[in-house]
Amino acid sequence: MLIFKTLSLFFATALAEILGCYLPYLWLKKDGSIWLLLPAIISLSLFVWLLTLHPAATGRIYAAYGGVYVVSALLWLRVVDGVKLSVFDLAGAGIALLGMSIIVYGWNNA
Repeated sequence: MLIFKTLSLFFATALAEILGCYLPYLWLKKDGSIWLLLPAIISLSLFVWLLTLHPAATGRIYAAYGGVYVVSALLWLRVVDGVKLSVFDLAGAGIALLGMSIIVYGWNNA
């Protein structure tokens, strides 16, 4: 159950971070409204707060979060940007998630 809760929290955290970075990108590169910065600030604030909800030392949180972020960024690439993922994208995401799972599993043993 811990792994499901942790993964869900990590994916919510990643979505907040990616959205918080994507909105300024739209403003700067795609001629979006400057008002996109307001939800970007809210999203990045949510990202920081979500990171504080994890039950482990910050270094472990950031290391484990990296694996989920890789998967989330590739999902964003596919869904939002419409880019087809390659076998290398999928393999890399799988390896990143495996690494994240090992780190999370070790939280109870550290």
